[in-house]
Amino acid sequence: MRSRMHRRSFLKRAALTAGALSAARYLAFPNVLSAREPGDLLNCAVIGCGGRGETHLEQVIVNQKQRLVALVDPDEKQIAARKKWLANNYQIKTDNVLVFSDYRVMFDKIGGQIDAVFVAAPNHHHAAAAMMAMQAGKNVYCEKPLCRDIAQARELSRASLHYSKVATQMGNQGHCEEGYRRLCEFIWGGVIGNVTETHSWTDRANGGEGPRPPAKPVPAGMQWDTWIGPAPFRNFHHDLHPHEWHGWCDFGNGSLGNMGCHVLEGVFWALKVEHPSSVEMEFVRGGTDERFPLGSRVRWDIPARGAMPPLKAYWYEGLNPATTDHPGRSTHAAEGPARNLPPLVAELQAKYPDEDLDGKGVDSGTLYVGDKGIIFTGTYGGRMHILPREKMKSITQPPITLPRPNPNPFIDFVDACRAGRADTATPFEYGARLTEFVLLGNLAQYAGKERKVQWDGPNMKVTNFPELNQWITRAPRSGWLA
Repeated sequence: MRSRMHRRSFLKRAALTAGALSAARYLAFPNVLSAREPGDLLNCAVIGCGGRGETHLEQVIVNQKQRLVALVDPDEKQIAARKKWLANNYQIKTDNVLVFSDYRVMFDKIGGQIDAVFVAAPNHHHAAAAMMAMQAGKNVYCEKPLCRDIAQARELSRASLHYSKVATQMGNQGHCEEGYRRLCEFIWGGVIGNVTETHSWTDRANGGEGPRPPAKPVPAGMQWDTWIGPAPFRNFHHDLHPHEWHGWCDFGNGSLGNMGCHVLEGVFWALKVEHPSSVEMEFVRGGTDERFPLGSRVRWDIPARGAMPPLKAYWYEGLNPATTDHPGRSTHAAEGPARNLPPLVAELQAKYPDEDLDGKGVDSGTLYVGDKGIIFTGTYGGRMHILPREKMKSITQPPITLPRPNPNPFIDFVDACRAGRADTATPFEYGARLTEFVLLGNLAQYAGKERKVQWDGPNMKVTNFPELNQWITRAPRSGWLA
């Protein structure tokens, strides 16, 4: 069923959010928050029932005991599995929970009954679902990255400011936790001096190589056209659903999309990154015109920001270029020498053998290289410390200057919604800027090895390879917001 509320393109719609026209003109329900008192339970809808969708249900419905009114997923089996999981493990009745294969239909049918929307669908649906929620006056929590394309990030940021009474949160738990907040205080306090390099890595290898697999019959119970959504249509094939979509350019954002907003957040936040001047992929392993690499190294060149000097930020993902090991599709890379780690990790591990920078428990991390020392953080900012760790006992600790929200982003969001507040730890305005920084790494991957991409951030365009601008704004299929 095609919803009557989605006949204009994403960019035309987004332009309206900055103007005087009300979104109510395009919606089948009033553009107001539900009439409710602060402290009431939230009526919640979860879009995307596999993977992270289960986490959303556990965090919000099970742990915080909010009210589930709708589940949305184009795969009937995913909905059935989550309902059974809630009933068998937590004795939560789901008989009255409405189910939909298409969130457009959900908004049309029961939009007025919803207080908060949780988006855990694949990346190519993030912008459409989140924009529809804001236009409907609904609080919205969306998984990272906030969207698939840079133009979408800009539009979601503008929309979140326009719909200022709506609480928004990007699912980026590290922003709520202690590690990155203490990192900011250490770097802003000059503990390691001027930082001129960072090295971030993940063992994820969300990509592939070789041609697209042959078409297969659509599985029973799968609404395939709805799963495709705003993306270009293709026939169902192996290596897409339910998780492998990460590695395909039409649907995901590779290893950067999977882990970049977590691992690179300390770089973006603590070092006050604005618009990089250029980004370049220095090596690549695997990948095709429509698949992300199995391994790559990407460098962002960031100009001076106030008193902060120019910065080179490096990203290492998946497999190194020399290994012959293959990690399989959309998975963690092989362990040991197959991992694509910064050379600095081996140097520091040899110098400080008591550190654990490359062990099995360190799937991702970042090194911040200053002229007075080096700091390490784990995936979400955890284990933040100066190398070697003993130095933490002798340095002058910088003061605590940043607020400490609830370290659980779901609690932070639900508390804001129930109190009628729009302020959250990671509102879309911030999440969109972090997402854009991460997605610039995808632009370098689209460009190919050793082709430095010159970026005009204020005007949102590539200046030296204009063909890359097709990846910044991708038109949605008819009937969908991109």
